[in-house]
Amino acid sequence: MSLPAAKAAPAMPFASQPHGGGILLRRPSSPPVPAAALRLGPLFWPWEKVKVGPLSVSPMGFGTWAWGNQLLWGYQESMDTELQDCFNLALKNGINLFDTADSYGTGKLNGQSERLLGKFISEGPIKSPDDVVITTKFAAYPWRLTSGQFVNACKSSLDRLQIDRLGIGQLHWSTANYAPLQERALWDGLVDMYDKGLVRAVGVSNYGPKQLLKIHSYLASRGVPLSTAQVQFSLLSMGNEQMELKTVCDSLGVRVIAYSPLGLGMLTGKYDASNLPNGPRSVLFRQILPGLESLLSCLKSIAVRKGKTMSQVAINWCICKGAIPIPGVKTVRHVEDNLGALGWRLSTDEISELEAAAMECPKKMVQNIFQTA
Repeated sequence: MSLPAAKAAPAMPFASQPHGGGILLRRPSSPPVPAAALRLGPLFWPWEKVKVGPLSVSPMGFGTWAWGNQLLWGYQESMDTELQDCFNLALKNGINLFDTADSYGTGKLNGQSERLLGKFISEGPIKSPDDVVITTKFAAYPWRLTSGQFVNACKSSLDRLQIDRLGIGQLHWSTANYAPLQERALWDGLVDMYDKGLVRAVGVSNYGPKQLLKIHSYLASRGVPLSTAQVQFSLLSMGNEQMELKTVCDSLGVRVIAYSPLGLGMLTGKYDASNLPNGPRSVLFRQILPGLESLLSCLKSIAVRKGKTMSQVAINWCICKGAIPIPGVKTVRHVEDNLGALGWRLSTDEISELEAAAMECPKKMVQNIFQTA
């Protein structure tokens, strides 16, 4: 029997809630919560965890692209204390999946995201490193030409993360579009790191359905299961290719991990044409935001109806589509808000309503330049 869903708890209840459970309470000053939005118990029950290969992970993870990225996300080392608070708060609320990459971090800060996660794991409130599932992505740099070099990249990530084994090791992108001969070496690298016990599962990122079928077949011939496919997936990135990939993944038993589920922030309701983010994102926002009136209005309407925020509705859509969203977090407030996407479900009619509004958007999210067919 399912329980009624919960309204997103404000800062104090999330911060004080014991790991895995407790009752979410509202501050007296909070607006009334719709009756259908009340939920007793944890944000998700143990049986609601998602099976990813040999792993069981929370229905939502958190992305750490911003941790070390000064150019796009304005990272400064002074943020590290709050980033550690983000990590600890996520753990306390049952989140055990954290996504990173060996290329995250700009300039001299390359690899900073992994280093910070390693620090937080070693200093955090966990009994064993296996309590946290780290998925990292290995860049297909042009100088990584052999499987051995790819395995060494994995070992370097493990050093930065201060752990002995990764949850999921992923190929960050395919070289099929520009260096097809390199691709096989990278696949062999995934096989080797799996066979050596450096990773518990392997996956890919930015693969389209055709290339996914190829690597799935090759890995299967080597006795290695493909567990995940990470792709840009949101109400702003739900075109034919994304939906075809989702169908292929479902047929193969591969779990989709949805990065940028909030469209780099465009689906939060925080921005408009007169209020754009700083940095390179503003160029993209200026092109796409003017055409999002219908979608943002739909998100807001459903959010009000459900007693949720627009971000929570957008993330919950990903969950309802069978994907694991990994919204990025930089502040405790981000964590608190995103946690409110758990513990409830959009109705079939609401999903259809959102997708109809999304289809009306004249411009969609720009796809990753390394995305393959």
